[in-house]
Amino acid sequence: MIMTTTNLKQRSLLGLKGMDATELTSILDRAAYWDAHTEKQVSVLQGKFVANMFFENSTRTRFSFEMAEKRLGAEVLNFTAAASSVEKGESIYDTVRTLESMGIDAGIIRLKPAGVLQELAEKVNVPLINAGDGNNEHPTQALLDLYTMRRHFGEVRGLNVTIVGDIMHSRVARSNFWALQAMGANVSFCAPDNMRAGDIPQMRYVSMEEALQSDVVMMLRVQLERHASGMIKSAEDYRLHYGLTEERAARMKEHAIIMHPAPVNRNVEIDDALVESSKSKIFTQMQNGVPIRMAVIERALRN
Repeated sequence: MIMTTTNLKQRSLLGLKGMDATELTSILDRAAYWDAHTEKQVSVLQGKFVANMFFENSTRTRFSFEMAEKRLGAEVLNFTAAASSVEKGESIYDTVRTLESMGIDAGIIRLKPAGVLQELAEKVNVPLINAGDGNNEHPTQALLDLYTMRRHFGEVRGLNVTIVGDIMHSRVARSNFWALQAMGANVSFCAPDNMRAGDIPQMRYVSMEEALQSDVVMMLRVQLERHASGMIKSAEDYRLHYGLTEERAARMKEHAIIMHPAPVNRNVEIDDALVESSKSKIFTQMQNGVPIRMAVIERALRN
């Protein structure tokens, strides 16, 4: 059966911008259901074929999606650009259309260029889930972040959350911004002047000292390759001014938590001793990624 455009749009997850608290909560609630589910594997999506189409490397995110798919009983096809005809000049669109024509029921897509995913979604007739597109959005990461906060604090509304790091290039920061706002949290950012996002004027920036007074301090990975372009002087200089050091963490509120989307540059954006400290939720976030992605994949494939 060919899906209607509206039905397809409802099942796809391209981003969290514009999604309201009711819909976000429904995904979080369904993730909680799967989180509490004792069986390792169920046959909810038996006979469904899901393609993980990663045109940008991310082993951790792909494994999380694959675990979610297999736990739901789906058949999984893994596609990586490094071993594909895309390297030989085939377009991303042609690759996705090829897999669609072979009979996949849904596609998980990770891309470097922003904006391409939206165009793809308008041309193919299977639901697509965004696993990260350029510096645009990373919706399942933000959903697992919300889920982690809700599980720890009981609710997201009213929380003061500060995201620290390279906001300009961060899809995680953008998805969290839209979702946290919709859920009633107070969101602020902390970044060097040359790493601030000029495309979202609503973003509020605070000092590192102010960031430490938040309920949630979310550190972003420093892309050390930006050192070559002059965006950061050095890893040591970044840690000195914007790293979450043990000394800074000691000034956080007693109930506050530390988050990070991973992978972590230890002793750059966050001190090694803090990664698995009592305040840290970093590995909990990774754990929560599986039930969140189960909820999102199920939403895409079940009537």
